[in-house]
Amino acid sequence: MGETAGAGRIAKGTPQYRRTSLAIFSCGFSIFALLYCPQPILPLFVDEFHVSPAQSSLALSLTTITLAVAMVFASSFAEAFGRKPLMLGALVAASVLTLLLSVATQWSQILWLRALAGVALSGMPAVALAYLGEEMEPQAVAPAVGLYIGGGALGGMSGRLFVAVLADYGSWRIAMAFIAAMGLVSAVIFWRALTPSQHFVPRGLHFSGLAASLFRHFRNPGMVLLVCEGFLLLGGFMVLYNYVGFRLQAPPFNFSQSLAGLVFACYPIGSLGSATMGNLAARFGRGRVLVASILIMIAGLILMTPDTPVTIVVGLAIMTFGFFGAHAICSGYAPALAEQDKAQASSLYLLFYYVGGGIAGSAGGLFWSSAGWPGVALFSGLLMTGTLIAGVLLARRAPSQ
Repeated sequence: MGETAGAGRIAKGTPQYRRTSLAIFSCGFSIFALLYCPQPILPLFVDEFHVSPAQSSLALSLTTITLAVAMVFASSFAEAFGRKPLMLGALVAASVLTLLLSVATQWSQILWLRALAGVALSGMPAVALAYLGEEMEPQAVAPAVGLYIGGGALGGMSGRLFVAVLADYGSWRIAMAFIAAMGLVSAVIFWRALTPSQHFVPRGLHFSGLAASLFRHFRNPGMVLLVCEGFLLLGGFMVLYNYVGFRLQAPPFNFSQSLAGLVFACYPIGSLGSATMGNLAARFGRGRVLVASILIMIAGLILMTPDTPVTIVVGLAIMTFGFFGAHAICSGYAPALAEQDKAQASSLYLLFYYVGGGIAGSAGGLFWSSAGWPGVALFSGLLMTGTLIAGVLLARRAPSQ
């Protein structure tokens, strides 16, 4: 029958809690490093494979899109086969695919490997949160989730920085191999440290009710606004991060690969943003703080307009703060708005969130090729304006839900 309830739940402060936290942190770190590692080297793909900036961004966009679609089904596989096996398999598979990427010689091979990496990575995000909710005592869940999110933010930043520096002083292939090796080390830590599920009961593999469950949420106007919000939110954010490297490596800056990659050091500010805006939402309501977070994003975008490195970096940091604050609030909105199938509501939000980032991230390349940074900024600004409109409407419908 599999692993069933019997043993007590994991309590905060115990050795088991520390081992579980280490496993979840290291996994979150590597998953997001593996997901976003090509972002700093998109200009190198343009030069080596003779593709356009929009085509180069597919190395990231395809991964986020396949991750989003596969994640809907990954939750069903996790219900049938267990939490730890699926998470471990996701980490190992994504690492191996990234290692193969380091020796790919054709652009089509890179795209296939990155698309498959998205499928592999889909086995982690929702499943990790489900594991923590099942296995830990209620008061231990929030700190553990915070560690997972913090690990993801640190991994996303570190992976980009490592790749930028290694690509500058070695090659992008060495950089990819390094990220793959880091993922495999994390897989060993995860395998050794994470306790097998004690409260998981297999439910069988069923997809018959999945589509009906997802479409049921579209009858809820609040959920419709929320998925539109997610689509536009990551889209506006991803466009800026995808092409700021192109801007800094072009005249008048002519930065090196590693120096341009330092902009990704802004990412830890996102953790501060999610924590700060989350606390403010508890006081003033999700709706108001969501709108404030989006306005902060727009202010950061405007500040990035002048051709000075200081304003670009400060503006990007402000935009990142607002983005993570908005994303944290939207993530909490999903289960609150859903009348039933709350886990599916979260999956639906993440589906549109990642698809929006993938589509907009690649479309931004067309604006870069035709109008440079002003075109990218205009496109991102339009997406953020849409995000603001959806946020205002959502705030009016469910101001503090």
